[in-house]
Amino acid sequence: MKKILCYGDSNTFGYIPENSGRYDKDSRWCGVLANLLQNCEVVEEGMNNRTGFFKNPAGLKQSGGEYLSVFLQNCKDIDICILAVGTNDAQFFYELDEEKTEAGLKNLINSVREANPLTKIIIIPPVKITENILKSGFAMMFDRNSIEKIEKVFPVFEKTAKQNDCLYFDFNKFAVPSVVDGLHYSAQSHKIIGEELAKFICENFS
Repeated sequence: MKKILCYGDSNTFGYIPENSGRYDKDSRWCGVLANLLQNCEVVEEGMNNRTGFFKNPAGLKQSGGEYLSVFLQNCKDIDICILAVGTNDAQFFYELDEEKTEAGLKNLINSVREANPLTKIIIIPPVKITENILKSGFAMMFDRNSIEKIEKVFPVFEKTAKQNDCLYFDFNKFAVPSVVDGLHYSAQSHKIIGEELAKFICENFS
């Protein structure tokens, strides 16, 4: 049985934009994936406000680049690792650019391969946040420059995936963030993402 690690931020956690709650297991994309790939064990490791490339003042678990190696010390038998971080690094607290994005992704990739060189890695680029975020409670963390940062660094994710023998899968091709906050996915989007990702995994890891 293949073991799949879903390592990400609030959209992996299943944050509900309407009420700040959490979608139930069968509704968030990791759960949809688990239900469709019943021959696999899906390990969910999503965390609200998790960065991928910068030390997060909220703590170690929110500092995705540091915490991944810690987590993998007790979870080394991962066959497929899905890395879905990078959106929170566009917050105006952090100076995100192409160089820091590439270095951060390489650090995550190295952490996975140091734990298990045989683990296959899928890189997920950031959510293309919309201007609705500027009218939401997340305006205290994201500004218009954040939207531009994501657009600027976005190509680095696919390029780095290819250069480091990782696969690349873009959620943005199938879903857009909710109009409620311009950042988080609706339940319907989670369903579509889970279904499309399941197809992608079946096609590439038969």
